[in-house]
Amino acid sequence: MNATDRTPADLLASALAADPGRPLVTFYDDATGERVELSVATFANWVAKTANLLQGDLAAGPGDRVALLLPAHWQTAVWLLACSSVGAVADVAGDPAAADVVVSGPDALEAARACPGERVALALRPLGGRFPQPPAGFLDYAVEVPGQSDRFVPFAPVVPREPALVVAGREFSGAEVAERAAAQAPSLELTGPGSRLLSGLSYDTWEGLAAGLFSPLAVGGSVVLCRHLDRLDEEALAKRVESERVTAVRR
Repeated sequence: MNATDRTPADLLASALAADPGRPLVTFYDDATGERVELSVATFANWVAKTANLLQGDLAAGPGDRVALLLPAHWQTAVWLLACSSVGAVADVAGDPAAADVVVSGPDALEAARACPGERVALALRPLGGRFPQPPAGFLDYAVEVPGQSDRFVPFAPVVPREPALVVAGREFSGAEVAERAAAQAPSLELTGPGSRLLSGLSYDTWEGLAAGLFSPLAVGGSVVLCRHLDRLDEEALAKRVESERVTAVRR
């Protein structure tokens, strides 16, 4: 981690400068057979577009709370970094009634309606597909994000020591996220560039977020993020570890 890496968004900027073409997030959904691989550059492009949607269309800024009612998914990872880019607080599985913006998957739409502010729905379909019928009262992320700019500039500076993440009831600043992610990397067997961690952990704990996104990002590694990993038997898991050149597994 460089001295300038003070927030998760800074970690992504450093990764983009170092090697934009390398894989960053490879996502599997073992309930649907979906596989998506995003390079650093592609992931950063999604983050920029999402940050522009969040800041411009949803009027979110530093300190605003964004409830993320989403599973461990590549699009969730994008939203986490978009919140960091804007300076908004990503509240993982947070109370939508206390949020300025709620971002919901298809299974949490009823709960998300409690949000008094803006509401965004993600279909979580393969290839980032949209809802066949947009949920009433929600913006469809897959419809709104493609037209956003590929370049993001925050309206206000992001302060690293301000709150940036809430998970499992604990609040972290952006600086704490970046620092803890780097410090925890050795315990996750992430040894630096080229490290590749397969994670089947949920995103609703710090451990799941560290393994499934932040620690690989902090050390120049990558993550194979697996949803519904329990549907794989040991032989199929071993084949994935081999084919994806995984160096560590957390599940």
